Amino acid sequence: MSDKRRTTLKDIAKALNLSPSTVSRALNGYPSLSEETIQLVKDYAEKHNYVPNPIAVNFRKNRTSIIGMIVPHIVHHFFSTTISGAMETAKKQGYSILLAQSQDLLKDEILASQHLLGMGVDGLLISVSNETKEAEHLQAFLDEGKPVVQFDKVTDQLDGPKIEVDDFEGAYQAMSHLIRQGYRKIAHLSGRMEVKNAHERFLGYKKALKDHGLEFNEKWVKNCFDISEQEGFEFTHELMESADRPDAIFCITDLVALGSMNYLKSSGYQIPKQIGLMGFSNWMLSEYTSPSLSSVDQFGTQMGSKAAALLIDLLKKQELGANERLEVKTEVIIRGSSMRS
Repeated sequence: MSDKRRTTLKDIAKALNLSPSTVSRALNGYPSLSEETIQLVKDYAEKHNYVPNPIAVNFRKNRTSIIGMIVPHIVHHFFSTTISGAMETAKKQGYSILLAQSQDLLKDEILASQHLLGMGVDGLLISVSNETKEAEHLQAFLDEGKPVVQFDKVTDQLDGPKIEVDDFEGAYQAMSHLIRQGYRKIAHLSGRMEVKNAHERFLGYKKALKDHGLEFNEKWVKNCFDISEQEGFEFTHELMESADRPDAIFCITDLVALGSMNYLKSSGYQIPKQIGLMGFSNWMLSEYTSPSLSSVDQFGTQMGSKAAALLIDLLKKQELGANERLEVKTEVIIRGSSMRS
């Protein structure tokens, strides 16, 4: 038997002149076998570093103890925290996570979901792409009795549980902070209005202006398509070159806010004295900008953990889950970019 390859049940069976089924039962401590046989098999397995193959062990039970997970971007602070939270919770429950990214493209999301389904994952965690309008590729999981839990960016075209950030309230509270600091002409670098979380943040922005008796100016709302640092830079340039300049900017994400900050600093604006700045998502980089960036924490680790726990609970109950919505609350993190006093 080669030392370079993994020891299998068949290897143990051959070495001990036993059947593979007897070896399997011995490793699982079946009482129908003698203590001598059980100990013989376990000693040999330990000596030869036998490690059970989880897929093979669970094949007959039609489960793999592997969960699929699709996010728009793996190298993204918020999604990296959701991944971390999901993996830690899954590990505690004896599950592994097979990870894929969609690059925020529907075609890549469809391909990833097909691969994960073909590999036999037990269920799916997904934050859908900005392009996802239909969900036939996700319905395929439900059709095979495999639950799907959506988180953060979700589509209503698929039944089942959804875990979302309270984007409206997060935006409303961020705006309220800016207004309390004395800012009155607040612009918004938004996302695509057809994407739910971007739309909810826009509505929170608009409602805060209304509740505080401030003007809503359509010219102060700029819609980012790629949600990029470059868009933050270019739209801020456009706003600050206009005849009616804002005195604060609320950004759809911290990455967009970083672009905005780069423009303002390169153009000589004093933050927060002349103009306030607020992001959303509380990226790690927010603490280290100069000035540090005020933001809204989405608690990604908590969201990922909650999504994984819910999916595993459904797997244990052999259910697909109710068509329910669960919310993760946000918190405004106040830093130097918005503190006038």
